[in-house]
Amino acid sequence: MDGKAFPTESLLWPFNEQEKKYAPRELWLAGDADLLRSGPCVAIVGSREASTQGLDRARKLASLLVQRGVIVVSGLAAGIDTAAHETAIECGGRTIAVLGTPLDECFPAQNAGLLQRIMREHLAVSQFAPGTAVGSHTFPMRNRTMALVADATVIIEATDKSGTINQGWEALRLGRPLWIAASMFNRPGVTFPEKLGFYGAEALTDETLARLLSLLPEGRRDAPAELPF
Repeated sequence: MDGKAFPTESLLWPFNEQEKKYAPRELWLAGDADLLRSGPCVAIVGSREASTQGLDRARKLASLLVQRGVIVVSGLAAGIDTAAHETAIECGGRTIAVLGTPLDECFPAQNAGLLQRIMREHLAVSQFAPGTAVGSHTFPMRNRTMALVADATVIIEATDKSGTINQGWEALRLGRPLWIAASMFNRPGVTFPEKLGFYGAEALTDETLARLLSLLPEGRRDAPAELPF
């Protein structure tokens, strides 16, 4: 499906100086562009090589968010991202995929069918024009953009070297709520939860989910009244 490009601020809202720093000039869209404004958005992100428990947590969170009318955002990667997108769809919710590739490519290749469904029924977003060379640099850029698009980010499972951590730092820089699955704080050999926690990240549990939801905007997101198309 061919996408269209639009100025990023016109799709979202007028940016402050923090938001402008890494915001892409334009976004390429395929699907229902109104999802960018339809309601609160929460990014569920994490490891491509997720554990069974991590995948279960991603599915549980996606299901709970959908029940409360929250749009599930993720990056179409294997593992946690795939579980988040698929669960949102299976539960009758809406999902946004923020890609580290142009819209006419898919990584990983096995998610091509999922991407096509998201383009048809939900929304896929990329800051990369068709033909842009994909590399290790494009996925951290995608994570920064996902932090910008989402009202909050939840890291379900990751290692200290995971690109997911870039999104955590960017969410904090933007002043967005950042949550980390409580199980990660007790995982041996993993230090990022404590480091991000020092700067404001919170542990997500069944009990603290209510606080996460309370921090999300109500109804349609604050944005200019008219979409540019």
